[in-house]
Amino acid sequence: MNRKNIIIIGAAGRDFHNFNTFYRNNEEYRVVAFTATQIPDIDGRKYPSELAGELYPEGISIYSEDQLPSLIEELEVDECVFAYSDVSYEYVMGIGAIVNAAGANFTLLGPKGTQLKSNKPVISVCAVRTGTGKSQTSRKIIETLLEHDLKVIAVRHPMPYGDLNAQRVQRFATVEDLKKHNCTIEEMEEYEPHVERGNIVYAGVDYADILAAAENDPAGCDVILWDGGNNDFSFFKPDLAVTVLDPHRPGHELKYYPGEVSLRTADVAIINKIDSATAESIQIVENNIKLVSPKSSIIKAESKITVDQPEIIVGKRVLVVEDGPTLTHGEMKIGAGTVAAERLGAKEIIDARPFAVGTITETFNKYQHIQNVLPAMGYGEQQLKDLEETINNADCDAVIIGTPMDLTRIISINKPCTRVHYDLDEVGSPNLSDILKGFIQEHKLVK
Repeated sequence: MNRKNIIIIGAAGRDFHNFNTFYRNNEEYRVVAFTATQIPDIDGRKYPSELAGELYPEGISIYSEDQLPSLIEELEVDECVFAYSDVSYEYVMGIGAIVNAAGANFTLLGPKGTQLKSNKPVISVCAVRTGTGKSQTSRKIIETLLEHDLKVIAVRHPMPYGDLNAQRVQRFATVEDLKKHNCTIEEMEEYEPHVERGNIVYAGVDYADILAAAENDPAGCDVILWDGGNNDFSFFKPDLAVTVLDPHRPGHELKYYPGEVSLRTADVAIINKIDSATAESIQIVENNIKLVSPKSSIIKAESKITVDQPEIIVGKRVLVVEDGPTLTHGEMKIGAGTVAAERLGAKEIIDARPFAVGTITETFNKYQHIQNVLPAMGYGEQQLKDLEETINNADCDAVIIGTPMDLTRIISINKPCTRVHYDLDEVGSPNLSDILKGFIQEHKLVK
């Protein structure tokens, strides 16, 4: 058989899932390479043979995306598959132009070819951009289901940045599990809020194996909750699809891939952060939901912010540390920490850039829209050290930790600091409680 040569263009997540579900055992295709971007130090590795399967006894090499044109020529590539998320349509088609100019076809795989079917009811939580409030929405859904005595297992979008074999299936039930699996800050930002509440979370590389493990978890499982990443659509076929939108970025819901896919397939569309957005921006988002997803139920919600020690902020010069991906490829200039500083009357939010060192300086140079906030970057040991040194260099009275995990657990901060927490608080009706009651009845989950 004359197999087509394929490159999967990714960022250590959707790319591996597309390979596992569509290409791994498909003898019509030969995946000759992955390319990687967005995440530091991903390229230069291999997708191991143990995960790649019998058709790939030597595994599959991972290259930097900037090598794409030469790889297409050298590896005689027929088709390139774009497989990462939260990028503008202009960016996607820019990559498509590079691929076509090198002679290859440019492809996007959809849900039909990549979604896995669970034997448990599935609720998916996705978004139109990263940083909209998926995690707080997931937590609210889980808490509501727990009130009905249902056992919920959360499965998180992949972030496998280490040993891929070791990360094939990961289960997180305690904070200690985060250390056991050598989690990055980005991973801890997502897993820690779950496990602190006693929720079990799965993640990893092979989502067929992960799904089977979640369905058969020793703690029991009545419902699978897909906790999405960036603005990607679910890896599992949902029975109830929830998509979260951000009025701080009005119009982005129709301009970023694959966020519009998540919106168009939503059963429930949540406009979050209405307490800190303008009425005009909220209306733009609501109009766009009605335009492309007219059958979805629209919920409006506030992102309710609480601060552990508000007195640390009042009248002080503060450094604000925010969720990393929200600021970087999410393109936000502020987060919950900034909102807390403004509401509590901080004297000044200092500019972190003059105090940055090493890889943090590189982050500021790459994402020049980031100004008076510090992204919580920590993909490796060196970056974590650079983050700690940057914070400790800062000329300020206090530090606001706006990222969802407890930074003080993994780095030493030499000045007073306080954490900001944020939770979903729906306004009016419809609301998640009513919608989930219908879901429970539909799937005969009443106990």
